Amino acid sequence: MLRTLFENIHTTTPVVLALRQPKPRRHCRPWVQPFCLLPLSLLTTTSTPPMAAVANEATLRKSLADKQATVDAQSAAVRELKAAKSDDKAAVDAAVDALKALKLEKSSIEEQLQAVVRSNGSDSSATREAFRQSVINTLERRLFYIPSFKIYRGVAGLYDYGPPGCAVKSNVLAFWRQLKYVLLRFADASCIHLTPEPRYGQDPCHFVLEENMLEVDCPCVTPEVVLKASGHVDKFTDLMVKDEKTGTCYRADHLLKDFCKEKLEKDLSLSAEKAAELKHVLAVLDDLSAEELGAKIKEYGITAPDTKNSLSDPYPFNLMFQTSIGPSGLNPGYMRPETAQGIFVNFKDLYYYNGNKLPFAAAQIGQAFRNEISPRQGLLRVREFTLAEIEHFVDPQDKSHHKFPYVANLEFLMFPRELQVSGRSAKKMSLGEAVGKGIVNNETLGFFIGRVYLFLTSLGIDKERLRFRQHLANEMAHYAADCWDAEIECSYGWIECVGIADRSAYDLRAHMDKSGVALVAHEKFAEPREVEKLAISPVKKELGLAFKGSQKNIVEALEAMDEKEAMEMKANLESKGEVEFYVCTLGKNVTVTDKMVSITKEKKKEHQRVFTPSVIEPSFGIGRIIYCLYEHSFYTRLSKAGDEQLNVFRFPPLVAPIKCTVFPLVQNQQYEEVAKRIAKSLTSAGISCKIDITGTSIGKRYARTDELGVPFAITVDSTSSVTVRERDSKQQIRVNVDEVAAVVKEVTDGQSTWADMLWKYPTYSSGSIDE
Repeated sequence: MLRTLFENIHTTTPVVLALRQPKPRRHCRPWVQPFCLLPLSLLTTTSTPPMAAVANEATLRKSLADKQATVDAQSAAVRELKAAKSDDKAAVDAAVDALKALKLEKSSIEEQLQAVVRSNGSDSSATREAFRQSVINTLERRLFYIPSFKIYRGVAGLYDYGPPGCAVKSNVLAFWRQLKYVLLRFADASCIHLTPEPRYGQDPCHFVLEENMLEVDCPCVTPEVVLKASGHVDKFTDLMVKDEKTGTCYRADHLLKDFCKEKLEKDLSLSAEKAAELKHVLAVLDDLSAEELGAKIKEYGITAPDTKNSLSDPYPFNLMFQTSIGPSGLNPGYMRPETAQGIFVNFKDLYYYNGNKLPFAAAQIGQAFRNEISPRQGLLRVREFTLAEIEHFVDPQDKSHHKFPYVANLEFLMFPRELQVSGRSAKKMSLGEAVGKGIVNNETLGFFIGRVYLFLTSLGIDKERLRFRQHLANEMAHYAADCWDAEIECSYGWIECVGIADRSAYDLRAHMDKSGVALVAHEKFAEPREVEKLAISPVKKELGLAFKGSQKNIVEALEAMDEKEAMEMKANLESKGEVEFYVCTLGKNVTVTDKMVSITKEKKKEHQRVFTPSVIEPSFGIGRIIYCLYEHSFYTRLSKAGDEQLNVFRFPPLVAPIKCTVFPLVQNQQYEEVAKRIAKSLTSAGISCKIDITGTSIGKRYARTDELGVPFAITVDSTSSVTVRERDSKQQIRVNVDEVAAVVKEVTDGQSTWADMLWKYPTYSSGSIDE
């Protein structure tokens, strides 16, 4: 029966481990228990269930509550009859039978509710945990990554990459560096027939033919003055709570999230109204202020997970590692929390290097450091990690992009803020539609969203478990025009892996104000132009007297106003003398009078326009992407004998740590010489390979390399020709020894597919040899 079950599942279908592991691997964690075989698709859930499912769940919860009330009433009636010691035994028996029937009906409703909750993905935590442990066991045993300083019991949030992990990371970063070339080629190939070729040269000061990104490499140690100007010293915080007795610290939002999820998963007695409330809290969690988080924690009676002690009110904790530069300790600094600031402070030189032309992009790959409050989730939340960031500088008056038509027809899951706050699910839409309707703020932002989608799916991320979520209003900085996160679903849920933000001109202005160096761009006019200049001049003395410590926030918000908002304020101040003004960083309205700000428009002739460029920033968390790739690539399949589960990573050749292995079928000097000759030709062609000349059976050698995600295996079974095996299909072709390196290179480089090779070369059936 079990064999039939396995045979009904396609060999390449992702599955969780089998009911039993007859041959447990020596290095598996001892606490991992055997678990049942389930397709990985069962681990996939949407962020919120469909509306029909929500309605059904609400109906069942109400029915369960009503039935529970009936059961309680009947129980009370039975107790009264028994307490009265009624002589009417038949009446007592009838009452007891009625109670039993009601309990059966209640159990039936509970089973239906559990089924609905399961279908909504709410109680799959055990399955997800089992799958995750299987992946982690394999990754650690095969040395993809391990806890740092392991012999000293490690440090939470720090990990070492082993040889295969380093290779995967190196391949991902190498592909990221080709982003401006490879992804545009993909986009052109898929969409060029839908859109006419853009006409270059119409505005040579603004558009350039190619986006030759300027790569920089800046120090990790950053002076305090830089991060003070950028706002990190004051605002780079997470909300933390403390165990009031032990002092142990926790992320406030994590505690609230865990509580809501656990109640929804395990408490079937929740009313429909309470369940809807908890789901709403989860939907708007990132939008809650410190006061709102604290109120929810108290309302739900959330305590410290380990001790059950009461918790403090949430308060901000700065996540940067502080240090000092030089022996005196008088020059404070920080380990950088992001790589972007190194690009911003170098804008003036980069702009000159680019011929004083916009738009242009600068890129940087490097380490960043964040002192996480309570690191968890393995590679997803660590204290030192690799970022790959792009800062695309663009004219704030023209955020169109001449290559946007090439990605406009891409369609994928998008999660605008309107869907989030209303409790609905992400939905598929095209980028062209999203930009056209104003859901995505501008073409350049949309273009980079499209590029991120192509990058991630090319790496091997499942497009059905990838979505782009728009930041909620309270998540987004007051200066940002729009922000989206590329989120990938894994066993931990939806994980933010790439942020794509239109940061307006805030960063350059902040460093310009602090340093006194002009970080601006110029547009020269052919003829002098008469222009109207908007001048917003906050009166800091009056604002300081009125708002004291909040003065800086209000000044920043006033200076960040666009022309329409500023002119509306001017009209209201002239007619009423005061106006209500919302300050995002304070989260409230303040009253501004006509003495506190001066707003004017002046006409004058200019020979050039001097402006501060806006910045579109895609920021890639490489470690998070890699971990999600591990989960999306992992599956298990039975050995041919049916007595063992074999782990497989189906990495695309693009990111596989080793592209090819070479096996002499048996220990034979001639075969070993041929294997060495093939390995040398593969290395000369730039293909990473590994020779395995152990006496182990060929099936076990295949299994070892499948577990490392090696896409191709060459078996030397003669001196003139060899077989080439593809990992997932296990199909083999026979190729001459002199051709084999060229064949493997052609497929790993993406010039041909495995299907092309099957058509071109004779297939080879190995039967017992394969396993």
